[in-house]
Amino acid sequence: MLPYAVETTQFSSHGDLCAATLYLPAQPGPHAVVLMAHGFAGTQEARLPAYADRFCRAGMAVLIWDYRHFGKSGGQPRHLLDIERQLQDWQAAMAFARGQPYLDASRLALWGTSFSGGHVLQLAARTPDLKAVIAQVPFVDGLQQIGRPWQALRLGLAGAVDMAQALLGRAPHRIKVVGRPGSLAALTSPDAEPGYQRLIAGCTWENEVAARIVLQLPLYRPIRTVRQIQAPVLYTIATDDQVTPARPARAAARKTPHAEVLELPGGHFDPYVPPLFETVVSAQTAFLKKHLCISSPEI
Repeated sequence: MLPYAVETTQFSSHGDLCAATLYLPAQPGPHAVVLMAHGFAGTQEARLPAYADRFCRAGMAVLIWDYRHFGKSGGQPRHLLDIERQLQDWQAAMAFARGQPYLDASRLALWGTSFSGGHVLQLAARTPDLKAVIAQVPFVDGLQQIGRPWQALRLGLAGAVDMAQALLGRAPHRIKVVGRPGSLAALTSPDAEPGYQRLIAGCTWENEVAARIVLQLPLYRPIRTVRQIQAPVLYTIATDDQVTPARPARAAARKTPHAEVLELPGGHFDPYVPPLFETVVSAQTAFLKKHLCISSPEI
């Protein structure tokens, strides 16, 4: 029997419902709360419960959810990844958490990974009352993510086709989220496809995304906002990361006023799974307990 409660819930974001899961400690509330959402085209099933379990055992409530257009959430068309819409979903999740009497709105933390690692930095710059932020293997600078010219051209053409489809009111032109090196996919580093497979083991996940997102990526630069963040930020960096390289993440950490850095050997997908997961989640739990003022022992 789990030493905490797990509830299926939902919240509204700009007219659509986001499917969410709430983890509540057994101790009396109101509880400090950690908000968590996945990276590029990910869904909450993909290893987020493993982190939520550890954080909740340490005395924190945790809310995880699917973005609109993905997973069990509403939103049409499906597999549409739009940066501003995802930031809106984060804001809706914060509003939901702040409105629950059993959650402590004064002790709110954000946890983002990969693409959402950039989102939480962007949001933290706009939200001065956050108590803590974790940015795991974060996407911080789209200009640093542009790949080889030929691959960038192919993706750009796919994105342009998708935009034309949207203007004509047609279904999205989709590409794969992950693929082998040289294939037409958003993520094609050698570790991308096997890494994603480790995350989604046992999940119902579709390897598709509307291609227009590739046109947004070079312009998305959360690193430009990090100087404005007032909350403490833990950057979890993988030294051999080929998806969101370590160098831009280190640069963002240097610019962040209250940054802590956990840098570990491994690739982009290693923090999610054993053996590196244990080191990562233990350090993140300690960081959250410190800044959310939680003194109870872990269960």
